[in-house]
Amino acid sequence: MDAKGKVALLTGGARIGQVVAQSLATLGCDLALVYRGSREAAEASAKAAISTGVRAITIQADATDKDQVAATVNEAHHALARIDILVNMASVYLRTPKPDLADWSHIMDANARSVFLFSSAAAPVMRHGDGGRIINFADWLPASSRPHYPGFVPYYSSKAAVIALTESLAVELAPEILVNAIAPGPILAPPDLTAEEDSEVIKATPLRRWGGAAEIAKTVRFLIDSDFVTGECIRVDGGRHLY
Repeated sequence: MDAKGKVALLTGGARIGQVVAQSLATLGCDLALVYRGSREAAEASAKAAISTGVRAITIQADATDKDQVAATVNEAHHALARIDILVNMASVYLRTPKPDLADWSHIMDANARSVFLFSSAAAPVMRHGDGGRIINFADWLPASSRPHYPGFVPYYSSKAAVIALTESLAVELAPEILVNAIAPGPILAPPDLTAEEDSEVIKATPLRRWGGAAEIAKTVRFLIDSDFVTGECIRVDGGRHLY
């Protein structure tokens, strides 16, 4: 698919999402940027996209609320006339050493339910157009079947669910819509990472560095461009899964 002249709806607009949005804008892709709390980041991304000559709107919504998701898709479709690409980046990353049901529900809803809701709402719009692409976000650990770190039961489970959802949606929505996932590894260092922790990550990564958000944007572009890849989960982790 040529992204030029197409419309992409992106959820989760901060940090990596801003780089992905700018990358799509430079391809000539109009944007609908959905945020819950990161209004400043979403508006900055929209402003940057508009400066490249494309259209861009921002929409505030709770990605776990069915009615708000439906309204968001309708608003984006009405404003931009079509939806060709859905990038489900909205996510929470929480350590829960002793998770209770509230932890489970919160993380599963934010990471997996949101993907299901947006995909279900956007797919009919895509099918009435020229088909489309859905790109979800998993994690390198469940993509490698390696829980590895204790204290992340709901998070790990939610991202494993995203992979299963990606595969099943790829079957359900074929051949008009291609559905894939990206499983990031060490992409951006957390702001509170210590020097010792940073060193440990680099030592455990064969390419010996953090990847940077641009690597995710490149992978998003690949999955949009490809016409024969669906149901895949691509690890972008610098080989971290090999150690």
